[in-house]
Amino acid sequence: MNTELPKISDGRQSLTALKVQRGVMRLLRQSHDFCSFAEVPLANGRRCDIIGIGRRGEVWIIEIKSSVEDYRIDQKWHEYKDFCDQFFFAKPPELDGSIFPETEGLIVADSHGAEILRPAPKVPLPSARRKAMMLKLARLGAQRMHGVMDPGPEQA
Repeated sequence: MNTELPKISDGRQSLTALKVQRGVMRLLRQSHDFCSFAEVPLANGRRCDIIGIGRRGEVWIIEIKSSVEDYRIDQKWHEYKDFCDQFFFAKPPELDGSIFPETEGLIVADSHGAEILRPAPKVPLPSARRKAMMLKLARLGAQRMHGVMDPGPEQA
């Protein structure tokens, strides 16, 4: 089994956050048949930790919190909810889940996998926003894949 952490990272995430990211992305793929991206810029200037896209075009955003301090300092998570059908917090097993609002979804994860502890309320995206998100994610995926396949002359 491959236990390495992701090779694609911008260096801002802690080791704990990267482990949670990996576990959540595995959960999305294996249990929900979602494709996911990490570190996605949104139209409002924010950047979400994970965005997952389901077979029917449903959009989930997952905000990773690796510590109590991380949660208390970063209160911009409300600004992600306009870009998804469901919003979740994800936490490592050692972090007390009672710090998170009961009105939001909650996932516990480590580098091996994850489990949804509390489902997120469903608030469907408006059609125009969903279309814009799908176009953005298709382009982002192609752009990232191109960067892997052809890093450019300076990297050759």
